[in-house]
Amino acid sequence: MAQTAGSFAFRKKRTAGEQEECQALMQGLAQTRTLIAQAYAGFNTARDPDLIESYVFEINALQARYAYLLRRVKALKQGELTQII
Repeated sequence: MAQTAGSFAFRKKRTAGEQEECQALMQGLAQTRTLIAQAYAGFNTARDPDLIESYVFEINALQARYAYLLRRVKALKQGELTQII
């Protein structure tokens, strides 16, 4: 099979700390997704304006947390790939 030179990527071996961090980040993403779904369910059933407002703030906070965790995972994964010259 002919492959273009320079298109290969090698995985740098992760240290135990990096593996633990990645695993913790992935668990955090899963938990945050669950919390977002629960907050949306609460928002959809709420009738009181104050409660609705609290769900809006909760959803926004959870989405910000999710975006942060996702950036951390992407940064960790980008750091493990190196391009062949």
